[in-house]
Amino acid sequence: MQKRMVILGGGESGVGAAILAMQKGYDVFLSDAGSLKPVHKEELKSYSVSFEENGHTEEKVLNANEIVKSPGIPEKNELIKKIRAKGIEIISEIELAFRYKGDSKVIGITGSNGKTTTTALTYHICRHGGLDCALVGNIGYSFARQVAVNPKPLYVTEISSFQLDDIKTFRPDIAILTNITEDHLDRYDYNFENYIASKFRIAMNQTKDDFFIYCSDDPVTTKYFDYYSIHSNPLPFTMQQQPNQGGFIKNGQMTIETGNERMTMSIYDFTLKGKHNQYNTMAAGIAASTIGLRKEKIREAIQSFEALEHRMEVVSSVRGVEFINDSKATNVNSTWYALESMTKPTILILGGVDKGNDYSLILDLVKEKVKAIVCMGLDNRKIHEAFGKDVELIVNTESAKEAVHAAFHFSAKGDAVLLSPACASFDLFKNYEDRGKQFKEAVKDL
Repeated sequence: MQKRMVILGGGESGVGAAILAMQKGYDVFLSDAGSLKPVHKEELKSYSVSFEENGHTEEKVLNANEIVKSPGIPEKNELIKKIRAKGIEIISEIELAFRYKGDSKVIGITGSNGKTTTTALTYHICRHGGLDCALVGNIGYSFARQVAVNPKPLYVTEISSFQLDDIKTFRPDIAILTNITEDHLDRYDYNFENYIASKFRIAMNQTKDDFFIYCSDDPVTTKYFDYYSIHSNPLPFTMQQQPNQGGFIKNGQMTIETGNERMTMSIYDFTLKGKHNQYNTMAAGIAASTIGLRKEKIREAIQSFEALEHRMEVVSSVRGVEFINDSKATNVNSTWYALESMTKPTILILGGVDKGNDYSLILDLVKEKVKAIVCMGLDNRKIHEAFGKDVELIVNTESAKEAVHAAFHFSAKGDAVLLSPACASFDLFKNYEDRGKQFKEAVKDL
């Protein structure tokens, strides 16, 4: 009998899952509480996938054998509670993709900060090294779509904690955990340990044949490392000591050792600047070395990589004021990294949907580097409470254009305006990309 698979959520991951499930012979039904993009509707029709939008029909959902849930749907959702009560198995789209990937290898990358940059850099190195691979997950196509439409021998996959929550057998050959800082606590009952457990799931099915690359300078990762029994080969990256295997940076020199291979490179040759990017580069370099790429190729790729849009992206200088788009900073830690790399007096644009943020983490850097704060969000009370005593100028704005004009007004020649919101974007914008694009448009219109 044909198994019935219901897909909840019709974004990129949901549509990818529907295409793959259809291809593998399931009876597929996709249901979305909101409206579907026209392009996604056309795709679903072309693959003969039955779907509904703007609401879930419970009886159609609850007669599934298995459900693929969009990472955006929280456990506290009423329909999810009913599915759990009925005992229907819920999996994530990466779990479905993994089931049908065949002999292909997977590099899986997670972490609170730096995962997009690390994923993009790892992919760039693998491509430069001549590997036939795909960039999938939270960046690029969904993993399931790639497996269905254009399978590759290697998948470089960016994975969120929400996707890891619903894995069963997913097992990357190489797992990277960049770091763990407080993020998305609203989805984890405001319990940091629940979120930590979620991140460590990336290694839960790994065996002695696999590799686990992690930052041994990250206090949370090292504290919980022994608590989760990791069976794969640990490869730490660090700036504090010299591990036998893994990566380290000392006196401006990066060294990577895996197996019998040893590679060195000056950090001054990295295209990515800032201390956080040195960590990201070590992680990507270790992964590339582990998969067997030649040192020359790794070196060349690290020297030719270009930074990502919305991640410390220099937009332009207007009358001697530099504008930087770091819209991808959706948590406080990301903003900490951004401020840490600033060398000019800074006007900081902050705000959006607060996910339980602790702004005290950036207070010292704000005192040291920030001359004014421009709030861009519907509810800015916490920002005023956190910085009101230490920053003389704090104003509220309700659009990217207003925020850019206010920041420019407060700036002088030689200053920088940094959009690094530390919050999600859903109050005023569709997503962080939309926020970044509106910021860039506003800067161009000055």
